[in-house]
Amino acid sequence: MRRFRLHRLSTLLFAAFAALSAEAAGPHAYVPNEKSGSISIIDTASDQRVGEISTGRRPRGNATDGKLLYLTDAESGSLLVVDPVARRVVKSLPLGKSPEGVSVSADGKLLAAAVEADNSIVLIDAASVRELARIKVEGDNPEHAVFSPDGRWLYVSAEDAEQVDVIDVAARRQVASIAVGKRPRGIAFTPDGRRAYVACEIAGKVYAIDVAGRKVLAAIAAGQFPNGLAMHPDGRRVFVSNGRDGSVMAIDTASNAVVATVAVGKRPWNMALTPDGGKLYVANGRSNSVSVVDTAAMKKLAEVEVGELPWGVSIR
Repeated sequence: MRRFRLHRLSTLLFAAFAALSAEAAGPHAYVPNEKSGSISIIDTASDQRVGEISTGRRPRGNATDGKLLYLTDAESGSLLVVDPVARRVVKSLPLGKSPEGVSVSADGKLLAAAVEADNSIVLIDAASVRELARIKVEGDNPEHAVFSPDGRWLYVSAEDAEQVDVIDVAARRQVASIAVGKRPRGIAFTPDGRRAYVACEIAGKVYAIDVAGRKVLAAIAAGQFPNGLAMHPDGRRVFVSNGRDGSVMAIDTASNAVVATVAVGKRPWNMALTPDGGKLYVANGRSNSVSVVDTAAMKKLAEVEVGELPWGVSIR
């Protein structure tokens, strides 16, 4: 019996060491699966699924500060904090009915979560996971609230709107709205914070916005039902997923023109890039997969099976 226990202990220690070693190798892509109630883990070196984290709920919006994962949960109406090394939920915070996107400020100090039920953005202290403010916005059913690189502004999209609402983070209130197309979805800023891009699903366009002037610079024709956006780290390209087309387009930010298109899975949704910008990971809601795209060649490298109804991707 003693020998069995020692063997059992050594097996568990080896498994734990292997998990920690694999995590340290990174980066990894974390994919919340809304219907499965889980987070799929993909090793970006091999593009293989290497694990699952059970949340037992309906994870949606997702973000990372490089250490922890932050997800909104539709079932409990809360923010979930996940330790990706321990592979478990370590904290939660009530948000309200039907929370959607969540984002992290560049300095990692603040979180912002969109809550559809009361048309608000919840500002959260990341260290304590404590609600700091609940900020009302004009757009109905807010979906994404994204920090500008300098942390001064939050740009907010909403499903039932034709505008992007602008929140002054320090003042903790909405200070402006910028007219765009119908049903704004994904938002991405250039690294210098001078421009923002907004995908508008019903309009079929991506809008380039001058942040200082709060005006639209260009309306770029995309595919059918554009929604997710991801900005390359060098700011030269922004990528948009087209839900109905099953494709991703690359937009040149100097010319605001589409320069490449690649086919991915069914109903591509939210996306994330590796830190070097070399690979794009696209959550395909109806394929239950993640497409891996080589951003230089704009070709699909792999299709990785994940859980049911993947919502988006975070990479750390």
